[in-house]
Amino acid sequence: MSFSRSERLALCELFDDLGPDAPTLCEGWTTHDLAAHLWVREADPLAAPGILVEPLAGLTERRMTQAKERLTYRELVARVRKGPARVSLFALPGMDEAANAAEYFVHHEDVRRAQSGGALPRDLGDDVEALCAKRLASMGRAMLRKAPVGVRAERTDGPSESLLLKAGTPVVELHGKPSELLLFAFGRGAHAQVELRGDEAAVQQLRDASFGI
Repeated sequence: MSFSRSERLALCELFDDLGPDAPTLCEGWTTHDLAAHLWVREADPLAAPGILVEPLAGLTERRMTQAKERLTYRELVARVRKGPARVSLFALPGMDEAANAAEYFVHHEDVRRAQSGGALPRDLGDDVEALCAKRLASMGRAMLRKAPVGVRAERTDGPSESLLLKAGTPVVELHGKPSELLLFAFGRGAHAQVELRGDEAAVQQLRDASFGI
């Protein structure tokens, strides 16, 4: 089973356990909102562009609201669990793992770590950490393009690898496992197990910055 599929199933199981009103790390969103987001992202061509294009975000929000009015929470979760319809771009060969591995990992952690008491990072294994490292390399620069300082990522789980994510001075170094570095790049810095090293003022600037998709 692919990582994207296993994360999809684990997240949907968590959705079932928690119900529609549990918090997430997505500001202002409950588990119901997140389930609607995941559904319209894959199933609604009119809604999907607003996820990436800020001027269209209002349309995406309306389509999410309509999905929540049309389908119950359990129905939304069931549809997310089933995966993209055959007519969806996400159903093209290889597209699910390419487009959804990071998406479902991050949103799974959005739910896990938002619950009372938080949740510890999982031991994902070498293969998944390698996948997260690849996603960080391909997506990290776009995610951190608005960072106010230079950013370099250093993985701490074995292989000594350094990745420049944002050019600039001063440079803040991020130290952590690729999975945690990926969460940081997606804007979950307050909950990612990542150590920031560098000039104290630059580190604080990066902590205070908003970035991600």
